[in-house]
Amino acid sequence: MTQASDRAALLLVSRLNFSYPGLDLFQDFSARIAPGVTLVRGGDGRGKTTLLNLLAGLMPARDGVLELNGLRLDSEPENYRRQVFFIDPRTEAYDQMTPPEVFAALAERYPHFDHAQLPALTEGLSLTPHLEKKLFMLSTGSKRKVYLAAAFAAHATLTLLDDPYASLDRASIQFVAATLNAHAADADQAWVVAMYETPEAVRLAGTIDLGD
Repeated sequence: MTQASDRAALLLVSRLNFSYPGLDLFQDFSARIAPGVTLVRGGDGRGKTTLLNLLAGLMPARDGVLELNGLRLDSEPENYRRQVFFIDPRTEAYDQMTPPEVFAALAERYPHFDHAQLPALTEGLSLTPHLEKKLFMLSTGSKRKVYLAAAFAAHATLTLLDDPYASLDRASIQFVAATLNAHAADADQAWVVAMYETPEAVRLAGTIDLGD
């Protein structure tokens, strides 16, 4: 089930097909992702993380069309991916960097990355005491906070967040919800949040329900 707002879509997904051996996960899947925050809701094994990877252009679909802000993944893959922010929170790719080094590396990829936002983001996520530590020294929750801060500062056209509340303390969850709400009225940015349950107090532009 897909529910979307009447706002013009930034991302069009048309007849997407994807399967793992022995499992047809998406069959003729279509969606319109509008500006603002869209929830991808589903139980374990329903394909939330896989869908984020497909939307990011990091996993090849069997067929189907993805078009982001007028750019098709199949014909302009690099330009498409440059508009997308997605970091798998389980990655070890940044483990040898400190948070400022992570932010600097990502700023080179995202031309609208706003360094001026970082102090408020790191403070709001209780990251300030950890800025001199390499990521491998941080807890799972603190590593996730680094990626969340980067996501909010990057100002990508499409930002994909996989279970952004996982491993966070209550204050940080409230900060993430408030920051997402600040983007609810975005006209030129879409935020896709994959979670098991509908997040409280977050205004949604649409919902993609993958079932339980």
